This record gives sequence, C-alpha cells and structure tokens, in this order.
Amino acid sequence: MSANDSINNKQSIAGEVGKNTIFPVSGIRLATAAAGTKYQDRDDVAIIEIALDSSVAAVFTKNAFCAAPVQIAREHIAKTTPQYLVINAGNANAGTGQQGYANGLEICTVVAKTASAPVETVLPFSTGVIGEQLQVDSITALVPTIFASLNEQGWEAAAAAILTTDLVTKIASTKVDIDGTEVTITGIAKGSGMIRPDMATMLAFVATDVKIKPEVLQHLLKESVSESFNRITVDGDTSTNDACLLIATGKINDIYINKTDSETARKFLQGLIQICKSLALKIVSDGEGATKLVRVLVKEGKNADECFNVAYTVAHSPLVKTALFASDPNWGRILAAVGRADVDTLDINKISIFLDHVCVIEKGVPAEKYTEMDGNEIMQQSALTIEIRLGRGTIAEHIWTTDLSYDYVKINAEYRT
Repeated sequence: MSANDSINNKQSIAGEVGKNTIFPVSGIRLATAAAGTKYQDRDDVAIIEIALDSSVAAVFTKNAFCAAPVQIAREHIAKTTPQYLVINAGNANAGTGQQGYANGLEICTVVAKTASAPVETVLPFSTGVIGEQLQVDSITALVPTIFASLNEQGWEAAAAAILTTDLVTKIASTKVDIDGTEVTITGIAKGSGMIRPDMATMLAFVATDVKIKPEVLQHLLKESVSESFNRITVDGDTSTNDACLLIATGKINDIYINKTDSETARKFLQGLIQICKSLALKIVSDGEGATKLVRVLVKEGKNADECFNVAYTVAHSPLVKTALFASDPNWGRILAAVGRADVDTLDINKISIFLDHVCVIEKGVPAEKYTEMDGNEIMQQSALTIEIRLGRGTIAEHIWTTDLSYDYVKINAEYRT
C-alpha cells in the first residue's frame, strides 16, 4: 500500500464514523484566530466562553510529567467554576519548567483582564510539540480579536483550530428527549497519535444546556469517559496534556439533574455516552497513518481487568498491528499476544479467536473449517473485529485500535521538522 493510499483510506475510515448536524449550546460561545506559532494559513488558538452559573467537570491525564496547562487548570478548577477556556495548538507547553508555568498563567491573566474576570476562572489547554516554550505574545495579542468574535455558532471553527497532526476535525452533536424537553449535547475533540488511556493525547470539550449538580456532572463525565475515550489506543503512549471537560450551562430551567441514579440522569447519560463514543471513534479512526479501525473484543473473562489486559496486549502488539496493515490474517501473532497477556492460569485449550464472524482458532487449535481465503476477505476490510473468547467466565470488554503503517513512522519521525 502506498503512502497516498494509506492517507486516503485513513480519511475514509474516519468519515465512516458519521457526520452530525451541529447544534449550538445555549450559554456557550466560541471563537478562534491564527497565532502562526507553528501552523501557517490556519487558526490555532480558540477561546470558549462559559455562561455564569454553569457547572463544569473535568478529568485530566494521569501522566506524572503533566504539562503546565494541566497543572494550572487543575489548580484553577479546584478554586472556582471556569468561565473561559483558552486552547492553543502546535505547542504542548510540556517539559517547560517554571517558565512554561509562568507562560500559561500569563495567557490566563490576559484573558481574565479582557473579560474582567478573576484569573482562576480561566483554564488553559495546549497541544503539540513537547519541550518548547510558548510564544506568549503571539497568543495574547489575539485575545481582544477573539473576544470580539465569540458566538454560539463557533463549534466547527474551534474543532479545526485545536488540531495538530489530525487529518479531520472531531465534532459530534445530538438532541436528547428528556421528559418531553429537547436537550442539546455538543462536543469537539482532537487527537491522532500518542493515543492510550488515560486518556490519550487528546483534548475534548463537551457541553449541554441542562442544569446538572456539580457532583453529579463529575460522575456522569467519568462514566462517559470510561465507555469512550478510555477505550481507545493507537500506539500505547499516554500524553502529558490530556483533558476532557463537560459543561452544563443550565439554560434549560425545567430540567435539573441532581441525582446520579435518577431516570433523568440515565437518559442524559445515554446521550452523553453517544457523543463521547462518536468523538473517541473519530480520534482512533484518525490515528496517525491508520488504514483500519479495529475493535478488540474479549469475552468469557473472569473479570473486566483481565479482559482489558488481553485486549490491550493484542492492540499494542507491533506484529499484530503490522499484520493488520498488510491485511494478513496471521492469527499466530494474535495467539502469541493473548498468551503473553498477564492472565493467571490461562488455559490455552479453552481459547477461541474470531476475525469478525470467521472462527480462526477453536479451543486452542486452528478451526477445522477455517481457510486462508476467509481470513483474507475479513482482513481486507477497513473496519473489523478481533474477538477473543477466554473460556474462563462471563465478563466481556472491548476497546478500539488501529493498524501500524509506514505513515505512522513517517509522521512521527518528521513531527518536529
């Protein structure tokens, strides 16, 4: 497969995830501008304004080497409810020490002064190259212009401005009927490489017009992230800058979600998971150099941990991933990955493996009816499922991953040039 074929197929599978009508969220305004610090002829800075009296929940990277904007955002959100989010693309402001922290804080200060708001109400987010200092003046000079352009229709512009190596924008939007009232949920994300929970090199911002109690909002965010962003992996690398925010503006006054176990919360969570899954699949489909979207499903496990263990071992195997890129049904690589997963007392004589509906391994040995032709037919697809049955219990878990192509190496080898 040529490099151009790889890129075209990558764009195709990213598109398969689906497109949405974008519904604005009352109480959210967005705008963008071009600082030109890394990218030319495109916007690379975005500001999101959040209405007063909103609730905001957040989850951040677990990487110990977290970036300056993550440190600042954690500190600020612990003190008060955010009113402004400022995002720059092209520079991660990670590994930049005290100067990086000061730079991030200076950007927050300029945004706060422009808005006549406390600096703690501003959260910074950065994505891009690690280890380079931010060009602060180039970003802060844009703040007045961005503020003058803030509008409820700015979702698509913001989705484009926060991209780095991404080939496509990630945006999803829906309306959910809750007790006869239409509720809007809209979100944007970025991410392409350095993808692995928790939470992938991604930024995601999701908003709704429902009124939700802050503690309940945090619970709903964690539940939705668990079912979406924390189930994707491209290369197994966890970023320094990951963040996901859920904003509830409360502009729909006749719905108030104040309990996690209420029917209203359940209905809302279904819509929220739908949006987060859509964004997560767009991220993994747009994996750097990816030509295939692969679901790894592990069934018949004793518990969720061992199912995830097997799934990630298979998904992170370079040999499995390169076989996927070659459309080669080399089931021996999958079998070997399952065997080295950290699962106690694994009985290989109980393991079965499927490529979509085609049984490749049955009870530890090649399936009697399997043919190479059947395997080749499945592997030619741009989207497929690797199903592994452990024969140990009743638990099933799944994740999404990609293949490993020539372009992944090329993109990452040339990332700083």
